[in-house]
Amino acid sequence: MPLIRFDVIEGRTDEELKVLLDATHDAVVRAFGVPERDRFQIITQHKKNEMIIQDTGLGFERSDQVVVISIRSTQRSDKAKKEFYQILVKELGERCDIEPHDVMVSIVTNGAGEWSFGFGKAQFLTGEL
Repeated sequence: MPLIRFDVIEGRTDEELKVLLDATHDAVVRAFGVPERDRFQIITQHKKNEMIIQDTGLGFERSDQVVVISIRSTQRSDKAKKEFYQILVKELGERCDIEPHDVMVSIVTNGAGEWSFGFGKAQFLTGEL
């Protein structure tokens, strides 16, 4: 049930955005072991001047293909996160022609009580999930 938000510079086609979402979901399923229909993704497109994504002093430049991926999820192991990062850049490179230096990810964790999937219930707390 990760909730995944994408920030990208506008200009990609609908098909390119679909492939981006699909590739990321496949990486989440493989690395985190979530069910196939456990998919919550939102894309926000920005004008080029609305995104400044630098390198934190690591010595590389990003292109207009930069993708910032923000994930909100229950706790994942460091091993699963590392695997996710590797699978993600591989999938985005192969399927979307996005270079590894253009992929930035931030994962924020929360607990079971912070999720309601509808009906005014906290399904993780009620035992429905």
